[in-house]
Amino acid sequence: MISKPLITAAEAAALVEDGMTVMIGGFMAVGTPEAIVDALVASGRRDLTIIANDTGFVDRGVGKLVANRQVRKVIASHIGTNPETGRQMSDGVLEVELVPQGTLIERIRAHGAGLGGVLTPTGLGTVVETGKARVRVGERDFLVETPLRADIAFIRSSRSDAAGNSAFFKTTKNFNPTMATAADIVVCEAQEIVEIGYGCGDDFQLPGIFVDHLVQGERR
Repeated sequence: MISKPLITAAEAAALVEDGMTVMIGGFMAVGTPEAIVDALVASGRRDLTIIANDTGFVDRGVGKLVANRQVRKVIASHIGTNPETGRQMSDGVLEVELVPQGTLIERIRAHGAGLGGVLTPTGLGTVVETGKARVRVGERDFLVETPLRADIAFIRSSRSDAAGNSAFFKTTKNFNPTMATAADIVVCEAQEIVEIGYGCGDDFQLPGIFVDHLVQGERR
């Protein structure tokens, strides 16, 4: 196996350009690559589209980017834990696309799997259906949900080997491994980086083929 480049959080943030679409793993900031997010805040990149499960809190996770007015659009399943997101949405300076949580992860997975979309009954007859195609399969109606991709994904692992094979402990897994399949560039902030050959393949939930760069995260 070939080792993946080990870069700093600042170098990871430097891969982002204004206007890019960025996926960031985490669930209410659990499993979020905080060192990279902090570096992205410091970079001052603007007009970003952020795809995440949620916008964290004002001072944690994705919420720090929102609070710093670096985000143009958010695609997420909820924003309730970060009042700044709602405030900016109400003021018309931030576009928010709310997607049911299961639908959101399936749309991400669809791009990673090379699918043209997914069918789901979730949202039928509600505002979620607006502008979407409805198809009938057998005796049931479904909405057609299109895939989601990103220019770059920032994820966090509990442990990665030098080749990028990564493990996610307990709830830190959340969206992280799926997002890694749906972006052009993937940077994994690893809590622990071990040598190639540490453990066996069954210890990892994400093959290193999906990871382009590693960042040494804070040990917690």
